[in-house]
Order: sequence, then C-alpha cells, then structure tokens
Amino acid sequence: MNENRNLVLATLLSALVLFGWTMLGDKLFPKPKAPPAAAVTAANGSTGAAALPNVAKPLDVKAVLAEGGRVLIETPKLKGSISLKGARFDDLILPRHTVSLDPKSGPVRILSPAGTEHSQFAGFGWTGSGAAFPNTETVWQASGTKLTPETPVTLSWDNGQGQIFRIKLSVDENYMFAAEQSIENKGAAPVAVRPYGYINRGYATVGKSSTLAGPRHDVDSWTIHVGPIGTFDNATNYSVNYPDLDAAGANGPRFKSTGGWLGFGDTYWLTAMAPAQTAHMDAGFRKGSGTYQADYALDNVIVTPGQTNSVKTHFFAGAKEVPVLDGYMDKLGIQLFGNAIDWGWFKMFAKPIFYLLDNLFKLVKNFGVAIILLTVIVKAVMFPIAQRQFASMAAMRVVQPKVKELQDRYKDDRQKMQQAMMELYQKEKINPMAGCLPIFIQIPVFYALYKVLLLTIEMRHQPFALWIKDLSAPDPLTPVNLFGLLHFTPPSFIALGVLPILLGITMYVQFKLNPAPADPVQQQVFSIMPWIMMFLMAPFAAGLQLYWVVNNLLTIAQQKILYSRHPAMKAPAKA
Repeated sequence: MNENRNLVLATLLSALVLFGWTMLGDKLFPKPKAPPAAAVTAANGSTGAAALPNVAKPLDVKAVLAEGGRVLIETPKLKGSISLKGARFDDLILPRHTVSLDPKSGPVRILSPAGTEHSQFAGFGWTGSGAAFPNTETVWQASGTKLTPETPVTLSWDNGQGQIFRIKLSVDENYMFAAEQSIENKGAAPVAVRPYGYINRGYATVGKSSTLAGPRHDVDSWTIHVGPIGTFDNATNYSVNYPDLDAAGANGPRFKSTGGWLGFGDTYWLTAMAPAQTAHMDAGFRKGSGTYQADYALDNVIVTPGQTNSVKTHFFAGAKEVPVLDGYMDKLGIQLFGNAIDWGWFKMFAKPIFYLLDNLFKLVKNFGVAIILLTVIVKAVMFPIAQRQFASMAAMRVVQPKVKELQDRYKDDRQKMQQAMMELYQKEKINPMAGCLPIFIQIPVFYALYKVLLLTIEMRHQPFALWIKDLSAPDPLTPVNLFGLLHFTPPSFIALGVLPILLGITMYVQFKLNPAPADPVQQQVFSIMPWIMMFLMAPFAAGLQLYWVVNNLLTIAQQKILYSRHPAMKAPAKA
C-alpha cells in the first residue's frame, strides 16, 4: 500500500540520516576547501611557535603547580593560574562542570602544564631580529597577583638591551581572555618583530581518559568534528583531523587569512586564539613529539627607536555555550566563532531548535520536560501537514481498486498505464506525492534535534526523573544486568535501557495501527523494524531516546484522531 511504503520510507530515511548523513555528507556536499597552505620554514619555527616538548614520563600536576611563580585566575566560571616562567596559560579548571556525575570526580581541567598526562597550554611571544626575545625559560614580572574581570594584570620583561616586552592580560565573566602584546624600543637601533600565539596539547588529551573529552568523545567523533578547528577568511575549516597531523608531522597544513581564529575543539570544550580581525596571519596546525599544536604568526613589523608596537589577541578556554560563542561574534567581531560547534548541514534548523529548547528549559527548569514540550510543539506544527498526508492516503485507498484495474489492463504497456493513472489522479484530484511531503520535512527537523541533543553542553549531566540522571548519556537502567542488581556493565550493543525498550514497543504499536500491507516483504520489514531501531538507539543519549518515545506516543494519538476524521481509512485499518 502507498501509505505503508511511505512509512517504511520514513523510517529508513530517518535511520539513514541519523547514522549515515555525516559520513556521506562530505562526499555528496564537499565542504569549502582550505586556502592554499603556506610553506613552513624550519629556521626558528618561522611562525614563532614554541618548541614542542618531549617528556617521557608524565609529571604530577600538583607538583608542577606547587613550584610557584604564578598569577592566579579567578572568574565566575574559571579558576587557575598563569606561569610566570614562559608566560604560559597552563592551569585552568571549570568549577561549574565535573568530569562525571560523581561530585568527587572533580572539576573539568581544560589547561594543564607541559609534561603532565593531559597537558594543554597556551602562550604568546615574538620572534625577529635586532634584539634578545623572551622564550620558554624567560621569567616575567607581574603587576598583580590575581587576574579577575575587575583586575587586569600586566606581565613585563626587560631584555637589558633597550627593549621592554609587555603582555597586558584581562578576562571577562565567561571564558575569554585578552592579551595585548607590546614591545617598547628604547634602544639605538630598529628591531624587527613578529608576534605569535600558540595552543599546545598532549596526545593523552585526545584519548578516552582525558578529563576534557569525557566518555562521549570517541563515540561521537564520526558525527561531529572534534580536534583541530579554525575559521580562515570567513570559512570554518572542519577538514583537518588528528590523523592528518600524524601523517604531516611538523609540516602540517598552513592557512593565510585576514582575521579568523584557530584552536582545538572537543565535544563540549574549546581552546582557541583569535588575533585582531583586521590582522594578516599565517596560521595552522602541526604535530610534535607527544603533542599537537595550533599556532599563528602575524606580519613582521619594524619598531624604530622610541616607538612602541602593540597587537591584541583574544584567547578562549572553556565550555562551548551557544549564546556565549554567538555573543563573541557580535561583541568582538570574531569571524564565525559560533561555528566552533559543528552544527552540520542542518544548521538553519538546529540553532532555532536549540534556542527554543533552551528557553523551554529556563521556563520549566528540567531538560527532560523541556524535551517533551519541544516534541509536542514540533508535533503540533506538523499536525496540519499530517492531516493532509492522511487525507491523501485515504483518497489513495478509495481509488486503489481503480488503480489495480488500470495496472491489470495495461500491464504490457507501461507508458499507457502511467498516462492512464495520471488522468485518474487528475480526475479524482489526488496528488500521489502528498503523502511523502511530511517525511522530507521531518528529516531535517529530526536530524537537527539529534545534533542539538548530541553536542550542546547545556544538556550535559542534566537529570530528568527517577533513574535518568544524565540526559546526555545512554539510559543506564537495563534488564540485562537485572536493572543494576547484578554488578557488571553489559556491552553497549546489548545494554538496552528502559527508554530504548519503550521506543521499540511504541514503534511496534504505531505500526500495528496502520493497515497491514499486502506485500509479504513489507510485512517482514514492519515486524522487525521496531526491534532493530530499539538496538540501534540503545547507545544514544537518553534525551534523544526520550524525544523519540514521546514522538511515537503522540503519533499513536494522532493516528487515532485522524482515523476518526477519515473513515475511509478506519475500516481497512481494522481489517
């Protein structure tokens, strides 16, 4: 039957979108290519990037931080310190976010000193000629002991040859630092300088054990981009991955750009540097011994005696909160900074859905309830379309005997059969494609919601009710281990939580409400599809499972209502 084919098509297309779109998307719709790579010269790192450290045995974070010589960082969302040796940002935690649901797991650490197990640090500097320049061993002097939104701190170093280097640091109430680098030339000769900045992260920070990535990093890397990321000349580049850097080594991809930003992104966290958006930068990524690095260098500048040259860069280190990232595009003019979240091809649907979901959450204070309300809203918007779909399906049922008659009459002449069927549809005022319209409308909406629930930090560790303590993680309650009575964790492919089981049951009921298809193959598809989807959805976030269960329940109710309005479908449905 036509309506059964539509339903099968809808289910298969939804599964295809959910599990295959992102893997096929790059081939079907290639993303913008990066600008031509610039040559990387070996001498002095050419881009001014810091040397990549090689530490055989990881150092203890507490021991390194206890060595002293630090400026404290304290904001409503950040705590940490800056090392005066090398002027490095290498100690930063997010006190509002814990590594796991267990409060004892501690806060997420986003920056850690060089040589520690999950090292990630950032810094600024200069290369050039005509003077002695600060390096990783330079000990800077600080104008204060604590950097807060109200108290900026200036780091300074006098090279003893007439040049004074300064880095004026400030931070806002979220996750953005500003670093104003300046060189004052009090010497007798001009100095050639090239400002740079870098972010360096260790291999272990990329793996499963990282406090940055969390347990979902490796699971979701096929769906969303994690790793090197940047915007160059108003085009966000998602094409560089860690394996690319593994292959390229120190000669990683380089990009010429006016303005933009670059860094490293995880599912929920981001470290990124954004020079002045009018500056010309040579930026890119590379691999060292045990570390990956993102760095940029600005144009060479000649600073004559008596002159001071200054450049300002913004450094982001924190959670990928959607309004915060979008706000920096407006307030600071940073190119496409909101694209640090990989919304995918359905961004035009995903972002409005996120803002609607976020506002619902602020209203009801429970993300699970917000998801339910969002499902109701989406279903209500789709209701008129579904009515037209059911009306079309009902009309198709009425003329089905006539269609069968035409098929039998013109079984040997396909062209005449098609012509006769089109005349029949025109006479009966039926559009055979009307039943497919809701399918293609719902696919981008469903996939956009999937992306929202998958990658927005606003849902991370958010509880719903009863046993669901984290909507961003799979449903933990499974009969495989007798709902937790047996102390073992079953493999993810058989760890069927309560929500996936309900998903399978409600989908089965939904299919049973439809008229039984005459085609035996379609009958088999209907009989096994709910249980296949139950297993496929088991590893996904409980928030997405909740959405699908509620959507199925609303569809069941909708079917009953629409059957009552279209008696032509009711009798065949009972049969």
